[in-house]
Amino acid sequence: MKTRIVMAAAVWGTLLSAVAVSGTDPVLEWNSIMVNTTDSQNPFAQARFAAITQLAVFEAVNAIDKDFEPYLGTITAPSGASADAAAVAAAYTVLLNYFPNDAEELGAAYDASLALIPNGSAKQDGIGVGVAAATALIALRTGDGSAPPEFYVPTSTAPGEWQPTPSCPAAGGILLQWGNLRPFAIESTSQFRSGPEPALTSRRYARSYNEVMRVGSIDSAFRPQDRADVARFYAATAPVPVWNSAAVQAAVEQGRSMSENARTLALMNVAISDAAGSVFETKYSYYLWRPETAIHASGNTAWTPYIVTPCFPGYGSAHASLSNAAREVLERLDGPRHHFITLSNPMVAGVILQYENFEQITHDINDARVYGGIHFRFDQDIGSEQGRQVGEYVYRHILRRANGERDDAEVGRAVK
Repeated sequence: MKTRIVMAAAVWGTLLSAVAVSGTDPVLEWNSIMVNTTDSQNPFAQARFAAITQLAVFEAVNAIDKDFEPYLGTITAPSGASADAAAVAAAYTVLLNYFPNDAEELGAAYDASLALIPNGSAKQDGIGVGVAAATALIALRTGDGSAPPEFYVPTSTAPGEWQPTPSCPAAGGILLQWGNLRPFAIESTSQFRSGPEPALTSRRYARSYNEVMRVGSIDSAFRPQDRADVARFYAATAPVPVWNSAAVQAAVEQGRSMSENARTLALMNVAISDAAGSVFETKYSYYLWRPETAIHASGNTAWTPYIVTPCFPGYGSAHASLSNAAREVLERLDGPRHHFITLSNPMVAGVILQYENFEQITHDINDARVYGGIHFRFDQDIGSEQGRQVGEYVYRHILRRANGERDDAEVGRAVK
């Protein structure tokens, strides 16, 4: 089934659902606040902040409910502590630490959330648990390789070698350091390094080259309107808002508990962040050029991509890797089908995307990068494969059920 694209007045559907239906679940409420607070960051820094925030929330809630194996295992909770207060305090403390300029907005949201919780020792104990979890996660991620920024300057102009594109700063390719980011769950960023790219003389490369040259230019006559819409949408909408919205909508749809929601959002955001480190390790291992550079090298220097080419190597696709990591986690927790997910973004006015399963989202993302002219199709394929591997590893190795039971969706997979 193709994506249903609804033309309408834009609303921020990726956040609207969370705000509208999560008033009784502070985990979902503060997930929405996290997405809003981090939206000024590049997609990979946003993924790191999202993982830290949601892990802190999980660790705080789980220290009280004890439904799952802990992430750190160092947080203790007094008997009767409020899990609601713990979730609010954990998210607030992390976000305030990294975004002090948003102190006024965060403080107002914090006060409003805590006002809904009865005063007393349970509330105060819960706040203490949340602060402890946040403080521990912040300390753990200090010096994790996310800073200082590093840049890549090509050492060769040979065919296939990445070269700076118009969006690049003078320093060169950005986010070189991200390939060495300390993972949250996987063993190393090289653990799932993709295999080499297709040879420039291969049929696979030729097919991908011809496709993106035909449909990815700014003036292409072969790009349908719905593919133009998804190209613009996913150029403006990063994986964190896309997949946190999808996760929240699925959680509400299935009536998950606060403890389950905390775990889902932690697992998913960890997978997204670890996929980010993995894909940059792959990118800066192979240094493959972008379609823009490849097509110009063939003599077609007037060719311009439909969306702006990011300033780092193309192989494999980051949006594909991060998104498929999220998809893998959500399919294992919520099942692959029978969902109703709506996404929109005011920066892409008039386009609302509706999906019936998580796979449709990743299908559109893969098309978006090819029809946008910034990736070869094989970039998308290899990034998708890498993301699924990261997501599966994260799901299987951390935050497992304390009683050893399997998740319903995972049991369903085994039965089929």
